[in-house]
Amino acid sequence: MIKSRKDLKDFLKQDKIALWKKNKRRPSPFGDAVWRFQILMRKTEYHVNCSKTPVGKLIAMWYKVRFLRRSVKLGFGIPLNVFGPGLSIAHYGALVVNSKAKIGCNCRIHAMVVIGATDGDPGAPVIGDNVYIGSGAKIIGNIHIADNVAIGANAVVVKSIEEPGTTWAGVPARKISDRDSSRNLCPDIFGNKETD
Repeated sequence: MIKSRKDLKDFLKQDKIALWKKNKRRPSPFGDAVWRFQILMRKTEYHVNCSKTPVGKLIAMWYKVRFLRRSVKLGFGIPLNVFGPGLSIAHYGALVVNSKAKIGCNCRIHAMVVIGATDGDPGAPVIGDNVYIGSGAKIIGNIHIADNVAIGANAVVVKSIEEPGTTWAGVPARKISDRDSSRNLCPDIFGNKETD
């Protein structure tokens, strides 16, 4: 969660690396819609979490309105303060995440993914670090996903995945490989620091 200006800067830097934009200074005005969305999301999180004064709260409200409008435009149902640093949304399009979900660092997520609760259970998925989620995957329920897991396209995950560094696919999802998620993520997130 972003709790300071330093956190904001770190989250923005990690997101930029995860989006494979390390060598770009800023988003293109006619492209990079997802990157611009992620920057707005992080700034909104900062203002919502850190604004204490009446003026600060007005600024936070203004950011929330902008964030909601951009979310609707791109088809994202992403609440604030769910994703850790290093988020990489692969494409714009339908994407739904429960507000109680917690997703770790360096998550790459594709379109048509649903991360949600079920059967009136207030719990939602808790997803570890360095997780790749393929197009159309559904992760449903009060479950845990271990670190370095890859979830294939259209997989339906309804049980916890406790084994790190594995690949899962199918309906319902089952382990198909001992390969981890690293080949699906930007290699620069694994220790190579961006130089300013």
